[in-house]
Amino acid sequence: MWSVALATVCVLALAAVGGAASFPPDVVEALKTSKNLYVATKRKDGTQSSVAPIWFMFDGDAVYFTTAPGTHKATRIEHGSPVLVWVGAENGPHFVGKGEIVHDPAIADKMAPVYDQKYWISWMGFFRPRADRVREGKTLIVKVTPAE
Repeated sequence: MWSVALATVCVLALAAVGGAASFPPDVVEALKTSKNLYVATKRKDGTQSSVAPIWFMFDGDAVYFTTAPGTHKATRIEHGSPVLVWVGAENGPHFVGKGEIVHDPAIADKMAPVYDQKYWISWMGFFRPRADRVREGKTLIVKVTPAE
């Protein structure tokens, strides 16, 4: 009896220590093969924003995408809005994420070759994440992890 209770406590403690939520398995599989995410945020009044298609990079732990400073999406994420994400299609596998604005140009350097592999126009030099634009504040990187 005690061993079952102790095992349960240990599992709960490990879950609390780990604390980080993980992507659902269907979302992970879709993130590995999809080219687009469909993203929305919550407005101040609690309603959902329009859903926007975006390009992204998935590194196994988080999803990264870029946006311009001052966009409604960026402003809402900066103020703690959940990020609603559908993978591959507007009705694809989905999750609710926690967004964070990242100002690290090195992340843009990691995103660029991924974009080049996924999007033909990126390898031509268009619409790819660029470290200099992040450094200059012209582009924001959004990191999204699953919400707990």
